[in-house]
Amino acid sequence: MSTIVAISTAPGVGGIGIIRMSGDECFEILDKIFVPKNKTKIESYRIKYGKIIDTEKNEEIDEVLVSYFVSPKSYTTENMCEINSHGGIIVMNKILNECLKNGATLAEPGEFTKRAFLNGRIDLSQAEAVIDVINAKSNIEAKASMKQLSGSLSQKINTIKKKLIDIMVDIEASIDYPEYDVEEVTNEKAIKSIDEVLKDLKKLEDSFEDGKIIKEGIKTAIIGTPNAGKSSLLNTILDEDRAIVTEIEGTTRDTIEEFVTIKGIPLKLIDTAGIRQAKDEVEKIGIEKSKEHIKNSDLIIAIFDTTKELKQEDIEILEMIKDRNAIIVLNKEDLNNNVLENKSEIINTNKKVIKISALKKTGIEDLYEEISKLFNINKLQLEDGQFITNVRHKNSIKNSIKKLEKSKKTILDNMPIDIISIDIKDALEELGKITGDSVSEDIIKEIFKKFCLGK
Repeated sequence: MSTIVAISTAPGVGGIGIIRMSGDECFEILDKIFVPKNKTKIESYRIKYGKIIDTEKNEEIDEVLVSYFVSPKSYTTENMCEINSHGGIIVMNKILNECLKNGATLAEPGEFTKRAFLNGRIDLSQAEAVIDVINAKSNIEAKASMKQLSGSLSQKINTIKKKLIDIMVDIEASIDYPEYDVEEVTNEKAIKSIDEVLKDLKKLEDSFEDGKIIKEGIKTAIIGTPNAGKSSLLNTILDEDRAIVTEIEGTTRDTIEEFVTIKGIPLKLIDTAGIRQAKDEVEKIGIEKSKEHIKNSDLIIAIFDTTKELKQEDIEILEMIKDRNAIIVLNKEDLNNNVLENKSEIINTNKKVIKISALKKTGIEDLYEEISKLFNINKLQLEDGQFITNVRHKNSIKNSIKKLEKSKKTILDNMPIDIISIDIKDALEELGKITGDSVSEDIIKEIFKKFCLGK
């Protein structure tokens, strides 16, 4: 493979920048552009101090520290180095260009991790976990991603695959040695093993609901009539003026989405347009989008102005949340004019009612406590359980379950034993898509396109 190079740190000004290089000619290229303080033998996991030079002008570009990783003890399993320079796009680009001028090629997004996968250091599920660790938005997501990166999902899938391979071995034996008349015993054993595998796979499939929350956050719609305090509540939770707040009704014409972590719980907050009879086409579109978010949300925070009597639009909102995961928030408690607290329409929803003042920032902790009770995400046993957070993995598991259920039906219908093996092979192939054993080149390309340069 060619020797690849890329800047691995984020663009912009920083204390240090890292230029990563990997491939057979890595050290030869480095030797042309790097003048170490002390010329010593290259050793893995060692750092040398020195200077990067412009090979054409023989001028110093920067003083650096270079980390050496000798094959196979590197991220890619190839010869690799990381040039630690001063931060700043000018300096890093100059060093990058020196590497390119002297024989390296610019890496594609995710190509270092792709090489780690192709060279067998990690499997495909672990490679996907790398980008999940980078993009983690909460402690629990980072923890789940690190668990997958360490190979926990791979181990689980490989254990399941081993059970299916054992079934295949028994089936092949009964086909090769029909004189021993073991087909009935093989069928009974196969059904028992398939049931065990189905139990494991369905447990993984069911874990996706929790895994989706871990990765994407709890989709939380803040709804209410105009000027109930939706945008004020969003700003209070975010602790910044993210949404425009005025006394003019209908200020929010479109949805505003922000990610926040509350008591360890990841929330995807959506501030929606006030629900009322639209006064123009733009507001109408905003209100329709609000209603769509209400349908698709995991949690609804329905906010009401506690100083005003319920209007028809408020009644409609209470009807919308009747069968949903929702919290009722009575805002403007600081005005001491609570006319809604004992309203039967609110009490009859059987939803938790929280009194707050978004302006004074009181009662917000009570809201956080209620969210924490509704989504007890911090008690998810990441140490003991395995959570599927990736839609691709979920679909492969779902398809594998279908194939195994079909194979079980084939056995119960007394079909020829060699027919049974077809669906089991298909189930194995689906599971192989998770670890990368039977995945197409197109899928591999799509996965690594999501990565940043230098990773």
